[in-house]
Amino acid sequence: NSRLCMSSAVAAHKRAFGEDLVSCSYEDLEAAELIVLVGSNAAWCHPVLYQRMVKAKKLNPALQVVTIDPRRTQTADLADLHLGLAPGTDAFLFNGLLVWLAENGHTDAAFVSQSTNGMEQAVELAKTTAPSVQAVAAQCNLAVEAVEQFFKLFAATQRVVTVFSQGINQSSSGVDKGNALINCHLLTGRIGKVGMGAFSFTGQPNAMGGREVGGLANQLAAHLDIDNPQHRDLVQRFWQSPRIAPYAGLKAVDLFHAMEAGKVKAVWIMGTNPAVSLPDSAQVRRALLACELVVVSDCVRNTDTVDLAHIRLPALTWGERDGTVTNSDRTISRQPPFL
Repeated sequence: NSRLCMSSAVAAHKRAFGEDLVSCSYEDLEAAELIVLVGSNAAWCHPVLYQRMVKAKKLNPALQVVTIDPRRTQTADLADLHLGLAPGTDAFLFNGLLVWLAENGHTDAAFVSQSTNGMEQAVELAKTTAPSVQAVAAQCNLAVEAVEQFFKLFAATQRVVTVFSQGINQSSSGVDKGNALINCHLLTGRIGKVGMGAFSFTGQPNAMGGREVGGLANQLAAHLDIDNPQHRDLVQRFWQSPRIAPYAGLKAVDLFHAMEAGKVKAVWIMGTNPAVSLPDSAQVRRALLACELVVVSDCVRNTDTVDLAHIRLPALTWGERDGTVTNSDRTISRQPPFL
């Protein structure tokens, strides 16, 4: 089925835009008719992907872009509609969209029946917080007309990609927000097909590379599991390491709670700005101020986190480094420095 969807979509795109566009790899962002960017300043944080969207919009003037962010960032320059909702209210917006889609006949009944569980309960639960366009507008501090315009645009467009990034992922209720927007794709069956689906743009630093080299607190290199003795043995023998961690370490939020409690006395932060990007930034700042030794490596002289460091180390920028890069489609490519 995916091959049939792909070939028919490519054929349609060839008719619309000619052979040149599809002679290279064919991707969801280029195939979409509507791209919704939620909590994502892609122009700054994912410039390669942002330029792909800019190019796609030039090649296909019918492509619509919606940005959903309390701030009007540079990414909104690409948008046909910007929803500057109140901070933290994304789940209300997408719960409202779910209810509106269900009540206005936009359910893909076959897909919901075959591929989902609990959709009726999800819609009923969404009604308790977002029963109408007016209720959503009031909670999100948006104009009723703007909310209605977004809902109708989503409903009228078959190929929708909803991109979500750190504005969703690093919220204190990020799971609920991600779940709310994914539900809208599940209700309408707009998932698993070309030009459709919910798509997470991972944040900073290189999370995918961290998974590959064992740079995360709860994973070994090559996506292997710390809790699995066979995986630990494999990595330990490959690295010829006298010891290897037998259990997972602290994840980011837990790390800063342990830091504030005095259980972690030294931290080395590389290429990220947790004083801004982590949820509950006031707690993160308290933890950094309480920590006995804070070392920060960054290529930017002044950030909120660098300003709290005891030791500041300059870091190479991407054009100066020698190694590999993991692309958004998970391709690993060799990158020699050019500076």
